[in-house]
Amino acid sequence: MIDTLLHIPPFHVRVRSPLASVSDHLEFFYRGYPVSDAEAFVDFDVQVLPGKGLRRWWAPQVRFLLDGVESFYPLPLDQAAPMLEWGLNWCVASRPLGYLVMHAGMLARGDQALMMPGVPGAGKSTLTASLCLLRHWRLLSDELAILEPASGLMKPHPRPISLKNASIDLVRAFNGARIGRVYKDTRKGTLSHAACPAGSVDLATNAARVRWVVFPKFNAGTSPACEEISRVEAFSLISEQSFNRERMGEAGFDALCALLTDARCFQISYGSTADGLALIEQVTQ
Repeated sequence: MIDTLLHIPPFHVRVRSPLASVSDHLEFFYRGYPVSDAEAFVDFDVQVLPGKGLRRWWAPQVRFLLDGVESFYPLPLDQAAPMLEWGLNWCVASRPLGYLVMHAGMLARGDQALMMPGVPGAGKSTLTASLCLLRHWRLLSDELAILEPASGLMKPHPRPISLKNASIDLVRAFNGARIGRVYKDTRKGTLSHAACPAGSVDLATNAARVRWVVFPKFNAGTSPACEEISRVEAFSLISEQSFNRERMGEAGFDALCALLTDARCFQISYGSTADGLALIEQVTQ
């Protein structure tokens, strides 16, 4: 039985599970993360548990619980580790902790941040992995852009980068990449994770201000293209990827406006990862 209290900035997370696959996942991906003080306020108290009832004998399942409450349907038992990551995403996106949370990859160069909102299949995670592993950008987050309204800064939340299908082998070939177990037949297809670079974990308390917003769109074989767009259009597109802006009301509206004040915004389309990286380098000069 694993019972650990991790500091995954900006949150303190307690994880409990009797499953070896969850223990192995935490050891592989979170070994270098600081252990929270026993007196720290626990933001998320999660359990990853085997299924219950007769079904566990012929179709074993895994359950995710937050504060003792099971909030969504079980998954096959061999997907326990992905369920932990999906469950943590859900915790951050659904808990009202005073942050504006958006679906986007986040990286930083010094104290300037690159935000890449994107719908599934846009290539966001592959670009995120490529930038932090090949181009030495600092990973703030693969999935969740966390904005602190009071400061206007993006809070780092470095965790394993989710990779799907063809992206897995592509990133595996990167020098220094650490790829975990491959999970087949998940709700997102074939899935794996790339470990967050140690340097990004070490600097996970260093917030950054958004300087560039890039909306990527991957289309295999197409020619690269880049278009600068207005902040008004960017606001609309980011709002579609926000988990809690409407719930935050005026504070969320004002925070998103402030985020875009000093940002340049672009839409890029590309047919290969190399083309996508070249466009990112072009707009972030």
